[in-house]
Amino acid sequence: MTLRVGVVGAGMIAAIHAEAIRRTEGTELAGVWDRGSGRGAEIAPECQSLSTPGASLAQFVARDDLDAITVASPSGAHLEAALLAAEGGKHCLVEKPLEITVERIDRMIDAHRRSGTVLAGIFNTRYTEGARLLREARLAGRFGRLTYLCATCPWWREQSYYSSSDWKGTWALDGGGALMNQGIHSIDLLQWLANEPVVAVSGQIATLAHDGVEVEDTGVAHLKFASGALGTVACTTSVWPGHFRTITVAGTDGSAVLADGNLLEWQFRKERDEDAEIRANLLSLPGDGVGAANPSAGVDAAGHAAVLADFADAVARGRAPAVDGLEARKAVALIAAIYASSRQGGQLMEP
Repeated sequence: MTLRVGVVGAGMIAAIHAEAIRRTEGTELAGVWDRGSGRGAEIAPECQSLSTPGASLAQFVARDDLDAITVASPSGAHLEAALLAAEGGKHCLVEKPLEITVERIDRMIDAHRRSGTVLAGIFNTRYTEGARLLREARLAGRFGRLTYLCATCPWWREQSYYSSSDWKGTWALDGGGALMNQGIHSIDLLQWLANEPVVAVSGQIATLAHDGVEVEDTGVAHLKFASGALGTVACTTSVWPGHFRTITVAGTDGSAVLADGNLLEWQFRKERDEDAEIRANLLSLPGDGVGAANPSAGVDAAGHAAVLADFADAVARGRAPAVDGLEARKAVALIAAIYASSRQGGQLMEP
């Protein structure tokens, strides 16, 4: 059975959603809702015969020829689309962050639970080869006792990135800045690779390189994990010219560093036959970094297609997707705790 999918939103990431649907076996692109801008026709010209210009979001989601939607609208507008999908019995795949507060996310989770539909979030960086290898090593216990984890996203955004948009850099629709919009992928990877919850957070945020921006362009935090391991987070849009992201996972028996999709380090006390091959294939410096200075630079649909394939399979099999609502909630809860800590002068908070 083919899953007929409509895209809500018509910005840069909506085009990635559309391409991911085209690439994914068992899914079909059924249209793009663009709030009347006309950009939907540019993203999905093949859907012109199905389009209804001027239709409201509710009318679009209610279409009989849609089984599911992907949500690519501004972050603080995800709730509306997700609730409409649940009300209409439609499955829902949502761009990161799932929403901008845990309270709004909980409403989405509850609505889809009650309707029996699938709700999933998009964290496409989990699907790189390097991330998969780190996750497998952690689950296999190769790091020994986990002691230290670190996520960095040292990026740059020009002033025009914020000034040319009516939602970027606002608390109401962006939900935050360098942590919530750009750094959330790194934060998600950090907690996913740790495979254990963060139990305490102390953070600070600041706006240091941009004018007239409500949210932070620089954020740092200290973390404590359930096992006692310590961690750090540093995410920015204030570091010119910006460079690749890193995730460090280290313990008493091994250390590994992920740099975008590559590896900077892969060392374990107990060497395995495949380790030399892994280093030969993946140990290298990345380029300038995906999205480090330009939001669209180096971004393709491969990761989104992998997420969509899992989502479509979850719908077909009646199972939970790999990143269901509760899983997608974790990164937002952690970022919210960093914001709360910063408002209290760095006070220790529980996510």
